[in-house]
Amino acid sequence: MNTFGTIFRLTTFGESHGEAIGGVIDGMPARIAVDMDFIQAQLDRRRPGQSNLTTSRIVRNENQRSGDYDNMRDVFRPSHADYTYQQKWGIRDHRGGGRSSARETISRVVGGAFAMLYLREMGITVEAWTSQVGPIVLEGDYKDYNLARREENAVRCPDGETARRMADLILEVQKEGDTVGGVISCVIKGLPVGLGEPAFGKLHARLGAAMLSINAVKGFEYGRGFAGAAERGSQQNDLYEPAPGGITVATNRSGGIQGGISNGQDVYFRVAFKPVATLLREQETVDVNGEKTVLKARGRHDACVLPRAVPVVEAMAAMTIMDNVLQNKIWQN
Repeated sequence: MNTFGTIFRLTTFGESHGEAIGGVIDGMPARIAVDMDFIQAQLDRRRPGQSNLTTSRIVRNENQRSGDYDNMRDVFRPSHADYTYQQKWGIRDHRGGGRSSARETISRVVGGAFAMLYLREMGITVEAWTSQVGPIVLEGDYKDYNLARREENAVRCPDGETARRMADLILEVQKEGDTVGGVISCVIKGLPVGLGEPAFGKLHARLGAAMLSINAVKGFEYGRGFAGAAERGSQQNDLYEPAPGGITVATNRSGGIQGGISNGQDVYFRVAFKPVATLLREQETVDVNGEKTVLKARGRHDACVLPRAVPVVEAMAAMTIMDNVLQNKIWQN
């Protein structure tokens, strides 16, 4: 399945160490000004080598170092797609994982940038940020911070002091040849009421599917999420109240979605990322013959994927929302 979306669609192609990685966008409405500077800026946010926290690799695919993967040719990397690919198709690309590589997300960022160009004409914004690295958590509500400040530091956290602590942890883990995971949070503002379907096309289900398609993502929650499981209905319900020209809610614990449909409030969610599976230290594993061996990866790898994954989360959210907006327009007509 290489295509995402129903009306606004992105089809991606290419592999980590292939000739090129790219995509085809279908369903883009006419008369939307294409801002190439904005699209390039989104790509720059995802690219490697932005700081000492990320891998130094650059793209276009002329910066491959396939030789770095020679010692992985006949072994299965722990927690990678090597074994499952081999069992499913009888073939795999040991050089960076082929289609399972995070390099594929470059096409998603472009697709998301086009979606954002469309959404911003409707006053809809998508903002993601790093809210947790390992045990270090950004405290408080997203409304407590100026989210634009996330671009002032390499971690992409809107609080400078928390960002410094996160960066120190990433560098510490990097020196140990280890990796660390965390959480990216995202808020979508300006949505109309009515996006999403009541049964199998729930807005939160489609957002969840989009997020879980990103490499290294292990969990998704929106609104109060898992924290709400420990609460009572009286603590969690969003009470309706009159507002100028209509109805609103006193709180937004539902995360802007009720019954699978947007209610006009901010949609906010959290995405959990596991630590990167490639470690620059020895790990026990087996080879293709099932014999025990030891693997130590070489090459250039992120100790923490979160800083570069922020624009990927935004891109997948933007494409999901745009697709729902277009579906809603068809329904209304």
